[in-house]
Amino acid sequence: MNAGMKSPGRLAAALRALALGAALLLPATAGAVPSFAEVQRDFLPSEASLYDRHGELLQRMRLNMDERKLSWVKLEDVSPALRSALVASEDRRFYQHSGVDWNAVAASAWGNLWHTRTRGASTITMQLAGLIYDDLRRKSGARSFTQKVSQAFIAQALERSWRKDQILEAYLNMVAFRGELVGVHALSRVMFGKHPSGLNQGEAAIAVALIRAPNAAPRRVAERACAILKEEGVPQQCNGMDGATELALARAAARRDLPGASDAPQLAPHLARKLLSRPGQQLRSTLDAPLQRFAAQTLRHQLAGLAERNIEDGAVIVIDNASGDVLAWVGSSGSLSAAANVDGVVAQRQAGSTLKPFLYELAIEKKWLTAASLLDDSPVNLATSAGLYIPQNYDKQFKGLVSLRTALGSSLNIPAVRTLVMVSPERFFQRLQALGMNLRESGDYYGYSLALGSADVTLANLANAYRALANQGRYSPLRTRFDEAGAPPRFSRAMDPDASFIIGDILSDRSARARTFGLENALSTRMWTAVKTGTSKDMRDNWCVGYSARYTVGVWVGNASGAPMWDVSGVTGAAPVWQELMQYLHAHRPDAAPQKPAAVEAREIRYEDEVEAARTEYFLPGTAQPEIRIVRAREIRPSISYPTAGMLTALDPDIPPARQRIRFRAQGVPAGSRWVLDGKAMPDAILKAGQPRMQRIAANASDDLAYDWMPWPGRHVLVLQDAAGQELDRVRFEVRGAVERPRADAKKK
Repeated sequence: MNAGMKSPGRLAAALRALALGAALLLPATAGAVPSFAEVQRDFLPSEASLYDRHGELLQRMRLNMDERKLSWVKLEDVSPALRSALVASEDRRFYQHSGVDWNAVAASAWGNLWHTRTRGASTITMQLAGLIYDDLRRKSGARSFTQKVSQAFIAQALERSWRKDQILEAYLNMVAFRGELVGVHALSRVMFGKHPSGLNQGEAAIAVALIRAPNAAPRRVAERACAILKEEGVPQQCNGMDGATELALARAAARRDLPGASDAPQLAPHLARKLLSRPGQQLRSTLDAPLQRFAAQTLRHQLAGLAERNIEDGAVIVIDNASGDVLAWVGSSGSLSAAANVDGVVAQRQAGSTLKPFLYELAIEKKWLTAASLLDDSPVNLATSAGLYIPQNYDKQFKGLVSLRTALGSSLNIPAVRTLVMVSPERFFQRLQALGMNLRESGDYYGYSLALGSADVTLANLANAYRALANQGRYSPLRTRFDEAGAPPRFSRAMDPDASFIIGDILSDRSARARTFGLENALSTRMWTAVKTGTSKDMRDNWCVGYSARYTVGVWVGNASGAPMWDVSGVTGAAPVWQELMQYLHAHRPDAAPQKPAAVEAREIRYEDEVEAARTEYFLPGTAQPEIRIVRAREIRPSISYPTAGMLTALDPDIPPARQRIRFRAQGVPAGSRWVLDGKAMPDAILKAGQPRMQRIAANASDDLAYDWMPWPGRHVLVLQDAAGQELDRVRFEVRGAVERPRADAKKK
């Protein structure tokens, strides 16, 4: 028996000498172990983190799906119960040996020789060596003799350059526990729903039991944990261990995060998904955490109150006007939504009336209209390639003659369509593209419905276009990364600064909104703001976008599924969220109205027949007039209203050419006028009495000259002549050809 006790000691000395001899065969670089700081630096959590502009954590997002690692924790932040259980179970002489416990190695070898069960010989430091170096990791089966010698040699090198507490800290952060869980932080959060500092003795025993047998059955893990507790002298802690182990392992196997599995807030999941790209990444965004939190809460509160109106989704964006920094990005209503992963800030949705300000700005910029110009809000039929387009107002009512200011402020549809006929869909499309709308189709594809927002846009692009209005027509891209915020924004001129000022003044005018919305509504704020609402076809999308001198806020509500809302308008749906955000942003910094540009002229005006009340109106240079008169029939200049100059149309290959027509129209024409196409007089031109006119902007205008022409491919010149042959107007347009598709029976022949 004594000889048996002495044999492991002699064996330990022999093994030490053998290991030293084998170490001579190792590469010279084997002793150059990394420092503790280098290992800590190279540790990459499976998650990436998004911070706000001030460094506050907003969101963590998992990107490495192969393993679950959370952030590195310091040793002092780990429960003493876990540290004690680990040393007692895995390496009793951890604080005495210098990397290799030769007595344990000898005892293990002696036990293997006599087929007796002994404690493992691998120290915590040796296991750490296997975690640091991939070629020393145990893949399947036992390590080779060379790997074991290398592991021992590196462990001793680690002990010479690292402190014991650093070795223990690195080991606890790098060791695998069960399944995908790596490190004590992930283990504690996922299996026990708490920080590592809060683990009790029973939980610590379960954790340590998993190190040796990470894939063992729950009963085996419970038995091992109970053995550890008995070794520590607390066998009473074994009570209920089977149930506690079952519950902990069930949490580890769950396919989703359970409560307590993460200590990170969930404030910006959609922007995090957009910006974060690699595990361990720590990115500082332009967001402001308190504002982001308030925006999300305000949106959820509003949508909760609208649940009975079939609304569950919404989105918010807040932009700093000067820099283009995005200060808040709320992509969905969170738990209220059945599609919470859909980012409403970048989803394509029908714009509704929110595009009207840019249409009127273009008309004012080109000096075709002024804010005082009268527009006709009466029924109109527009001939298009798809048939007649008959726009309606939201309330199905017609206001008659209204100023541009009233038409925009009260969001009247028919005056906007009439304005687009003048501007042309293609010219308006180009302007929207210059404002970053990124529309998918051409202006001719949308046609006159573009005036009413038939195009799909994103909330981000739409809000940034309104920011261009706030910046006197200057456009620059949005910025979401804080590392971009130091550089000045790259502005380009997208709109006329004076016309942009006039549009902003209209959008801030409560009186201009009164015809549709009344004086008191959610669009009114204590500070100066310019705002526009919009509702798409069938009430599928609801918008409110507006700006102050410093901020632009955009809000969308609706359903990610595309389902229509019930009885909701921009004022009752999105506007309350917009108003609360504006009040929050200016709670301690009231904004004044922007200064009038020097070139803009303020003029007192009055309307003939008191169509609208006298007021002070703004005009571009050379367009001011003190009195707005109603144009009578004899005062309308004879002109071609359709086709428009430069218009491009195409024949439909699915319709026989003989059945396709383009209707020529003119307004203000005297009796006896006629059409001349490509130098040839058109036969049977007729003067139709009493028909609706394309661009009538006043009462009592003269009859239209209309003619249905069978189109022919090519570039054409259309001239309007009076009875004496004098040219009254001319336009150039183009028809693209199409070949009629052959019938199936013709193909067989």
